[in-house]
Amino acid sequence: MARTFTVSGSIVIDVSPDAAYLAVSRPGDMGRWSPENLGTTGPTEGSAALGATFVGRNKRGAFKWVTRCTVTAAEPGRRFAFRVHAIGLGRPRLPGPIATWEYRFEPVGDSTRVTETWTDDRRAWPAFAANAFDRLVTSGKTFAEFQVRNIETTLRNLKRELEQARTL
Repeated sequence: MARTFTVSGSIVIDVSPDAAYLAVSRPGDMGRWSPENLGTTGPTEGSAALGATFVGRNKRGAFKWVTRCTVTAAEPGRRFAFRVHAIGLGRPRLPGPIATWEYRFEPVGDSTRVTETWTDDRRAWPAFAANAFDRLVTSGKTFAEFQVRNIETTLRNLKRELEQARTL
């Protein structure tokens, strides 16, 4: 079975590209929108700069893990991305390419189309091993299938929060 290495989803949010970027570029806040991410450890004030590293805290069911991430793109109002390159239970001890997350911000009138993209960076894994591992840890899905749902949930939650904050 061929692997899908990249999936993405988009949503239009009634805020400016700069406002959407500001929210997404603070990795410590991601736990408010993501169904799996619980935020980050360490300083979380302001936008993460290009080259900044952070440790993401994650949970799926009863299983918890952490990841080390490095910001690979930080273009205010346009693009924010980070690479996940280590994983572990208490500390991200196991290094290696895991995934890349990217957010693009495109003006649509007075609103913004936010596109979230997940890329599987486990290119060296044989397809049969990746598919078996993925199905074990996602209750029968590949990571690509699983991330489609996560992206939809994250974008929907981001939209709800940013648009509610705008009306306050």
